[in-house]
Amino acid sequence: MSYPVIRILPGHDRRLRGGGPWLFANEVQMDRAAKAIPPGGIVRLASHDGKAMALAQFNPHSLICARVLTRNTESVIDGRFFARRLERALALRTRLFDAPFYRLVHAEADGLPGVIADRYGDILVVQINTIGMQQLEATLLEAIDRVLAPRAVVLRNDSAIRALEGLPEEVRLAKGIVPARVELEENGVVFLADLLQGQKTGWFYDQRPNRAFAARLARGQRVLDLYSYGGGFGLTALANGASEAVLIDRAEGALATARASAERQGVVERCSFLKKEVFEACEELAAEKARFGLVVADPPAFVKSKKDLAVGLRGYRKLARQAATLVAEAGFLCIASCSHQVSEEDFGREVFAGIRAAGRGARLLYRGFAGPDHPVHPALPESAYLKFHAYALD
Repeated sequence: MSYPVIRILPGHDRRLRGGGPWLFANEVQMDRAAKAIPPGGIVRLASHDGKAMALAQFNPHSLICARVLTRNTESVIDGRFFARRLERALALRTRLFDAPFYRLVHAEADGLPGVIADRYGDILVVQINTIGMQQLEATLLEAIDRVLAPRAVVLRNDSAIRALEGLPEEVRLAKGIVPARVELEENGVVFLADLLQGQKTGWFYDQRPNRAFAARLARGQRVLDLYSYGGGFGLTALANGASEAVLIDRAEGALATARASAERQGVVERCSFLKKEVFEACEELAAEKARFGLVVADPPAFVKSKKDLAVGLRGYRKLARQAATLVAEAGFLCIASCSHQVSEEDFGREVFAGIRAAGRGARLLYRGFAGPDHPVHPALPESAYLKFHAYALD
């Protein structure tokens, strides 16, 4: 097909040549013709001398003005294109997982920029975060039907990032009917998730391998699960031999779902659920001299932009100090960051400083990241967002 051509400014195609999936507005020739392209339109990216380099979705009003779809400049972006990308993503997950509970599409890393899709058996939850993909929603949904034929599809288009593309927030059913809570299986444990009102898509599959590791530390231990959400860490620990789990979260709906999961698993008698802000709860537990063999802290992003970095790093240090205070002698602390703006080095430094401020020594046992259903795009550091550290405390 004949797509409009966007020329890259001289000396600014290095990012694209290096495999990068984005171009920024100051890297392209933003002339009158480029500005006239409707936001989300498909364009052919070309070097300044006219050599075609990629097909991309283009938004002249966004800082990230071009998101690469394919390096094959002769491709046609249609239902078959989407179906091929979905088939590739599905083949990878089928090889990695025995049960259909995983992230099926991880945006640029799966060649579908701006699209997140999590699978809950025969239900798919899709999040569309760019105007280009929003305009192709019908084509994408048709391809999903062709490849997966799901019983239901939920559109969780309620991410704040959509505002950067001028898109409204919404949650709606694109197909079928979804119960109030659906079952999923992770690490051999059955959980319940709220796909319509829960956070993100209803569950955080990215922590799967880290939950499995933390559970190995939990045998025979009393466990504290901070920012517990649906109870992924605490309930997995109970399934692997923990004696008791205390789950703390400020969201009543999340705790209600965690309790329902505990009832489904038959472990609710060994659980406590506390609706409270985590920092406040930690202070109260410390005053009571409460101690746990394993403390897990999986907070929301403390750093959402570069301007938040200094404050966010102090937040991780404070959290590590408070959490370490609650760890029993010879116990374990696991702590995570989902802020892509925070480097692995900075995160580790602040966490260890917090542990030391609590008067504890530590040995770093394990560094974890997101599971393989959240592949990292090698040229997009933002896709390597999750950091998880496990420490043995002295």
